[in-house]
Amino acid sequence: MQLENRLLIWEQYNSRVTDIRYLRLNADYQYHCSVLPSSVFLFAEQGSASVTIDDKQFYSSPFHVLHLCKGSRLQLERRSECGEFSCYMVYYKASAPFPPRRYLAELMKRGNPFSLQYGLVPVSPSEMLGRVEEMRRSWDSGLMLERFRVKGLFYTTVYEVLSQLESVDEGISHVDPVALAVRYLNDHYKDNAGIQNLARRLGWSPRHLTRRFKETMGLSPVEYLTWIRMAHAGKLLLHSGFGLQAIAEAIGYSDSYHFAKMFKKHVGIAPMRFRKANNESLLRLKMPSLLSHYDIAVNSKDLYIGYDNHYQYKGEKMKSMKVMNKSSIMLALMISLTLLLGACSGVSTNGAAGNSSSTAPAQTAAAIADPAAQPESATRVIKTVKGDVEVPRNPERVVVLYLLGDVLSLGIVPVGVSSVYEGAAFQDRLSDIQSLGEWFEPSPEAVLALAPDLIIVPSEETYDMLKDIAPTVYLPYFEMSTEERLSMLGEVLSREGESKALMENFLAKVEESKIKLKEAGILDKTVSIMEGGKGNMAVVDTINYGRGSQIIYEYLGMKGPEKLQHNIETLEAANAQSISFEVLHEYAGDYIFRSSYDGMVDLSDHTIWNNIPAVKEGRLIEISFGLSYYNDIYSLDKQLDFIVESLLATQEQ
Repeated sequence: MQLENRLLIWEQYNSRVTDIRYLRLNADYQYHCSVLPSSVFLFAEQGSASVTIDDKQFYSSPFHVLHLCKGSRLQLERRSECGEFSCYMVYYKASAPFPPRRYLAELMKRGNPFSLQYGLVPVSPSEMLGRVEEMRRSWDSGLMLERFRVKGLFYTTVYEVLSQLESVDEGISHVDPVALAVRYLNDHYKDNAGIQNLARRLGWSPRHLTRRFKETMGLSPVEYLTWIRMAHAGKLLLHSGFGLQAIAEAIGYSDSYHFAKMFKKHVGIAPMRFRKANNESLLRLKMPSLLSHYDIAVNSKDLYIGYDNHYQYKGEKMKSMKVMNKSSIMLALMISLTLLLGACSGVSTNGAAGNSSSTAPAQTAAAIADPAAQPESATRVIKTVKGDVEVPRNPERVVVLYLLGDVLSLGIVPVGVSSVYEGAAFQDRLSDIQSLGEWFEPSPEAVLALAPDLIIVPSEETYDMLKDIAPTVYLPYFEMSTEERLSMLGEVLSREGESKALMENFLAKVEESKIKLKEAGILDKTVSIMEGGKGNMAVVDTINYGRGSQIIYEYLGMKGPEKLQHNIETLEAANAQSISFEVLHEYAGDYIFRSSYDGMVDLSDHTIWNNIPAVKEGRLIEISFGLSYYNDIYSLDKQLDFIVESLLATQEQ
């Protein structure tokens, strides 16, 4: 059906919103089914769901907009692996004008736009969702004036949907989730929690989001977000009179100091020198087409700081990014950087290096003159996978991400830590310590405010985020054994003796525990570790998954059922299999540890579950998710206590 005909019918017919509902599918309410009493626009907010319209099934992604016709049978079922699914449903009815008009009747015969079913992802999903949320608030108020406002917002939303149908084939359009992520980051570049919110909306873990994003784009979400911010900063520097603090706040940084450091790091020149180096040719240069809406060369009258504008200019319509691959994004960013640096030709960026080389001989001579007379240095150089790092010999203000228990066990109380999960072994000891956000996405501003003298991180992404704030040591957590990690931390924190003693004491405790279990006739029994339970059960089949797997399978040396043991012995990456209840008994060991957390599925009335021998005979042990999530030495020690005591307790029943 031609778009012009659709628009004409929409214009002539009277459309009236009849209801607005907000639907949330979660662990408690996973399924929704209804016969639609009228036409409906469905706006997916977050997560993913299986959508069945009559006999057609597909998966809805975050930000999808669906148009469904009256009388359709709609079924929505949450995809458990994608977290919570939520959406808005706007019901409406359209009535023909009176008196009837023959040409409209002819157009309706060719195609009724109110009976069409289609779907798309809007160019600016966050703006559309914001408008729909306004509609819902106005509708729920019940006030006549607010209900009248709903009508205007509805037509504005319909206009945006119809205006984008030209590029959408009939039917449901599917969009690459990474392209959705790019759109979201473009719209929310000022939001320091943007990546966490994005992962939540997509129903992905932040780690999975980072991996998928980097595979497609060639850089992580954090790196992409930083480049977007730098592009906006360059634009404001060239085309506004705003100071550094105002620009920093406009692009998502709380202070000008951190912004200036990030800008110089990425662009190669300080912000104010970049502004002074401006020239006419640079003003006319534009960013590559991929980032065209971050054009540096714009008229200042079109530029202002505001969260609602997003720097979209009069007369311009942002194009949807249909295809983005690794080579194109990297080329775009390389060109962007070249253009930015073009204004800086002739400006030296090697001053620091020059000063270093000129002072080195004097420092060397002083060191050689009388080594014995030299006082112990306040710093020491540590070799890391990122090169040599100079760290304080006795750090006093340590920030640590994820490896919290290792640092605590070495006698260091940090000034800042990543978020601590409920039930963690060290939760009480860190209750008064500044939380910096999730370990994979800490707040650089919060870290900077703590003035740390040492930062310890477990991933390359967090290393890149924080390395300019203070000496930062990256420990490749997933590539190191517990002993290697403790040894490295002992060196970093000048606690070599303590780290060695910790490991020796822990291993001795493991041997004592094995003797107890052997004497009780338990050590040679099989053990399964499970999590979840709605639909399928996740069954751990590697040592490194957490949930007690390292203690049970590596240190105690207990085995899993035959179906799992080969993977336990051979797989290096963390992994768990999704197993249906019908065959779950084949993966159930003599003992079962089940990860427990708020909102976990209650299986007390589940017939198949209750007939598994370990469950029926009292050998089911629930282990706290928070306690078993971490694999640091402090947590491992507490897990060992819990696991051994729980296994022995089953003998007393």
